[in-house]
Amino acid sequence: MTPKPEARPQDAGLARRNRRMLAGAMTVVAGMVGVSFAAVPLYDLFCRVTGYNGTPMIGAAAAPGAGERVLTIRFNANTQPDLPWRFGPVSPTMPLRVGEEGVAFYRAVSTGARPSTGISTYNVTPEVVGKYFHKTACFCFEEQTLQPGQDVDMPLAFWVDPAIAQDPNTRDIRTITVSYTFFRSLNDAERAGALASAGPHVGRRPNPTP
Repeated sequence: MTPKPEARPQDAGLARRNRRMLAGAMTVVAGMVGVSFAAVPLYDLFCRVTGYNGTPMIGAAAAPGAGERVLTIRFNANTQPDLPWRFGPVSPTMPLRVGEEGVAFYRAVSTGARPSTGISTYNVTPEVVGKYFHKTACFCFEEQTLQPGQDVDMPLAFWVDPAIAQDPNTRDIRTITVSYTFFRSLNDAERAGALASAGPHVGRRPNPTP
């Protein structure tokens, strides 16, 4: 078996950043155990959006309590063909009660011979659930650089507003699909139409260069 390359400074930085993100997500989950009426803390994250056109909202406080309704959350993954990564969810689905915090993981593995950088876009379907799907931690619109053979786990924390059950347009929905796509750059994502379909983003998303 070919040994993995030695860790480099940028590897350590990426690992620390993902550990901090995971620690924040797990802190939220730990705080929710046994306290179903506790509010989820707000996060100043790089992925806040408006909920338009199926794009999940970011940064809102969690619902005051979990409902009885259980949804199936599906996790989808795509990678730009010329980005030498294997990228996908650690688990393809999870059940989640509305109003409760969920934590899922995606994993990326570099299959290239050189360092490679990717940046992800995301969306949820059906589009009408976008305003009820709230992320509190994610890795979208943040560059990730992997060394040859390196693999990283990327955490995603989220909750679904119980109001989804009261909206006549969404009350019969039982499955929500979260989709991430990794591109080499935001320019590539823009050319592919991914930014337009994701809706108007605000916050820390960098602007594509001409």
